[in-house]
Amino acid sequence: MARAPRAAQPAWSALPAAERAAVLRRAADELEARRGDLVTQMVHEGGKTIDQADPEVSEAIDFARYYADRALELEPGASLHTDGARFTPDVLTLVTPPWNFPVAIPIGGVLAALAAGSAVVIKPAPAVPGCTEIAMAALHAAGVPAAVAQVVRSDEGEVGKALVSHEGVDTVILTGAAETAELFMSWRQGRSRGPRVLGETSGKNALVITPAADYDLAVADLVKSAFGHAGQKCSAASLAILVGSAGRSERLRRQLVDAVRSLRVGWPTDLTTTMGPVIEPPTGKLERSLTRLEPGETWLVEPRPLDDSGRLWSPGLKDNVAPGSFFHLTEAFGPVLGIMYAKDLDEAIELQNATDYGLTGGLHSLDEAEIDHWLSRVEVGNAYVNRHITGAIVRRQSFGGWKSSSVGPGAKAGGPNYVAQLGTWEPDGTPAQQAESTAAVRAALADYTGLVTSQADRSWLRSAVDSDAAAWSAALGTEHDESGLSVEANLFRYRPAAVTVRTVPGASVVEMVRVLLAAELAGSDVRVSLDPETSAALKALDGAGENAQAGLRRLAGLVTRGETTTEFLAQVRRAPADRIRVIGTGPDADRIVDELSSPAVTVLAGPVLATGRRELLGAVREQAVSRTLHRFGHLPAGH
Repeated sequence: MARAPRAAQPAWSALPAAERAAVLRRAADELEARRGDLVTQMVHEGGKTIDQADPEVSEAIDFARYYADRALELEPGASLHTDGARFTPDVLTLVTPPWNFPVAIPIGGVLAALAAGSAVVIKPAPAVPGCTEIAMAALHAAGVPAAVAQVVRSDEGEVGKALVSHEGVDTVILTGAAETAELFMSWRQGRSRGPRVLGETSGKNALVITPAADYDLAVADLVKSAFGHAGQKCSAASLAILVGSAGRSERLRRQLVDAVRSLRVGWPTDLTTTMGPVIEPPTGKLERSLTRLEPGETWLVEPRPLDDSGRLWSPGLKDNVAPGSFFHLTEAFGPVLGIMYAKDLDEAIELQNATDYGLTGGLHSLDEAEIDHWLSRVEVGNAYVNRHITGAIVRRQSFGGWKSSSVGPGAKAGGPNYVAQLGTWEPDGTPAQQAESTAAVRAALADYTGLVTSQADRSWLRSAVDSDAAAWSAALGTEHDESGLSVEANLFRYRPAAVTVRTVPGASVVEMVRVLLAAELAGSDVRVSLDPETSAALKALDGAGENAQAGLRRLAGLVTRGETTTEFLAQVRRAPADRIRVIGTGPDADRIVDELSSPAVTVLAGPVLATGRRELLGAVREQAVSRTLHRFGHLPAGH
């Protein structure tokens, strides 16, 4: 399986990025030429209605063109990414996509790997292999060598396990359940770079409606979000949280019930169908959600099977979902929506953030203060205001979540950092693009300098801090709206992440300080765990003068404990850290990456780079915010 693509990869990666990009742009044209075939196959295999299938082809085309541009940024000296850093693509990437988006997600992963310079094998979801095969034929027709991009049909059993765990696969791109990600990672332990499973996983997504909402628009967007593709989107609204008097509004309740009941359920071959079938007869969590009520719940619209296939279900609407209950916290991948109640917006946000997941979330409110407050606190990768919470568009709303909805570094699909994660980064000279940092970072640098005894290391550290400042002002520290639509704001921004910095024996103090200064600029919540050897080296500086004392005092405010690797592993298992940056290499670093990497914990290892555009990503999380700016086509004054 791996021999042929690995053998073909060097020639593909050796092509100039402009040539690989040209192939991807031709692939976009070939996908467009096969739009009718792809839509037909999605209807046939996946049960998608035409209105759900057609935009998916457009998304695949957008991926091809967008990732072609990202490939150009990986060339030496072409962007802030490569200013002082060198990219080496993975040799072989395995794409393991879901069945619910059988064209856009599979081909998006393949195109990203190809843009990076990697060979790729894709294992289609067993329910929808034909969709992948038609799309892959388009890529081959565009000039992607057959040996570089291959399709392997397999079951989900031993053959699938052999693919995922194969030693020739450098990285696995997964879209699926968090449990699947955990399983894949367990199969891929014992590798020097860790499991290397990168994925978008589960979601338990809520749309909050406040009394300041336009109820007509809120209901329309809620129903679209909850029941598009029979609720089988990872971004689907599974919960509606009604705030204050919105929860007591008979008009809102009546409109919602009427809208759910008005959905026309049927097979997608009937063009009047507005909600199609589920992919297979419900079992497990979905069956429980469709057929049982938890304590206190009632049906406003009770779902029921509509034929003998077990796949056609009328939509369900359940009331009074209790905080902490099964339906509040559990992903149910199908056509059922639950209603919760909150006394105010803060309580609604607490309910929304209470799950392990952080994929998408929505708010309907016309109150600017409520919108700002919600956006400052909601814990999701894709935040939507006064619109539906599904249907992310490449670049405009790059897609990917927080918490257990994301596995790996967290680069969002269709976003500026996705292709650049499919390989390794090494130092390559001194960053040329520099800027003056903030007063707070300069003060921290002055304190920490006393811990760095080498003049060469001090020069490197100052260069890294100035590279951070350049990257922060140009890209990471500001909100960007590249689409520039007048009717919709689509902001891409970086939010501070909580980071645990862990040293291992032999760790470089200047590299630890460099990471701490990046986190200072990002505003991240940082904790430091020192191995005994590094702790002793720092204590030895205690009498080295006032400069060293200033650095030790500042560091003391961040150090949670000095502990062995075994003690650190045990501590994280008791209280998982969201993100760990390992400083140093060797067996202890490999052990941390291998044993702690999971859907709940992201472990970042490898060289510490002076390049701010790369190293700062470890201190932030990506977020896409999409907000409708019009009401019924009318823009407010000033827009």
